[in-house]
Amino acid sequence: MKNQSSWSSYVNPLVSSMPSSGIRKFFDLVSGTKGVISLGVGEPDFITPWHIREACIYSLEKGYTMYTSNQGLFELRQAIAGDLEAAYGVAYDPGKEILVTVGVSEGLDLAVRALVCPGDEVLIPEPSYVSYAPCVSLAGGKAVTIPTVMEEGFRITAEKIEAAITPRTKILLMCYPNNPTGAVMDRRSLLEIAEVVKAHDLLVISDEIYSRLTYVGEHTCLASLPGLRERTVLLNGFSKAYAMTGWRIGYAAGNPDFIAAMTKIHQYTMLCAPITAQMAALEALKNGRLAMTQMVQQYNRRRLLVIHAFREMGLPCFEPGGAFYAFPEITRTGLSSEEFAEQFLKEEKVAVVPGNAFGPSGEGFVRCSYAASVEDLSEAFRRMASFCRARGVRPKTILGPRSFAGEKKPAAGQATG
Repeated sequence: MKNQSSWSSYVNPLVSSMPSSGIRKFFDLVSGTKGVISLGVGEPDFITPWHIREACIYSLEKGYTMYTSNQGLFELRQAIAGDLEAAYGVAYDPGKEILVTVGVSEGLDLAVRALVCPGDEVLIPEPSYVSYAPCVSLAGGKAVTIPTVMEEGFRITAEKIEAAITPRTKILLMCYPNNPTGAVMDRRSLLEIAEVVKAHDLLVISDEIYSRLTYVGEHTCLASLPGLRERTVLLNGFSKAYAMTGWRIGYAAGNPDFIAAMTKIHQYTMLCAPITAQMAALEALKNGRLAMTQMVQQYNRRRLLVIHAFREMGLPCFEPGGAFYAFPEITRTGLSSEEFAEQFLKEEKVAVVPGNAFGPSGEGFVRCSYAASVEDLSEAFRRMASFCRARGVRPKTILGPRSFAGEKKPAAGQATG
């Protein structure tokens, strides 16, 4: 038997070699430091609206504490199907084509494990969310990242996808509006990408968790494009648009063969999503549109103020069209992404996420979430302006608390959350 100091040798080498989440690294640092303003974790500062919380409480009072179907409450799946058809014109059978998951993260893991065979390649536009490549690796596949650049609005193109395809390519994994950049895709570009997907007989996993948080143009659902519905797994959930991150409730919609395969894995791992969270999600779909709309309006106002703040302090930042992230370039400070995030946290007690956490093409940037209170954003950018000035970045004006004047944070439980 090995001594205790060598227990790590029993761990799967694939897991041992996998880096920890760059987002969670800074989240943990923030948790252990007093007085830190966090622009790191992508979590709304709004509280889940009261009527949604009340639906959960009432379900408990009525004794809803049991398992549901593996696929989730049928009434919830019906509501999801109705919402997708109303929003994007894509019809799904709630009996066979929708699976309720424990957050979109589980939906992603299920989709990848159900579709990826050892050696299969999955194309991922980068910068990309930290979970994508590790999920592919854990399934035995190979993540092939395709860099995007700020000068092109961090958008992926059909030409770049075409150039990355090999005989082993099986899946294109897309996320627009994008995390971490906030980039959005126009319908014309997506139609061109759809033609490449069909020509090479690829599958698509589309993470549309930020679809409702689109400020520039209209969101195009990939599954709604000609010829893509049957070859696309659509992932979405309630965390961002309904301020329900801690409820851990998401869903997958797609080809019944894909959903059946995902459900089989779901049966042996999660069994089903918590019934209380499902009841809350049902209420969100039934009566949460006004609160969601008001919250999105708040994010949009903050978005414009944040972009202005970065440009005023001398940091280039393209205008994100969706989600709730800004991705400013910080190379003018002379620091790497990691150095900027670490020194900024240490000196000014403000947490941002280094861009390289989202892949090599994120180096030279940091991700800042504007899903934070107006007061915190104002103070964070005052500190950032000071931090950048100390490193030779000359702002046009010096930012102060009045930079976010006119913004009001809604009270806890108000409809805006």
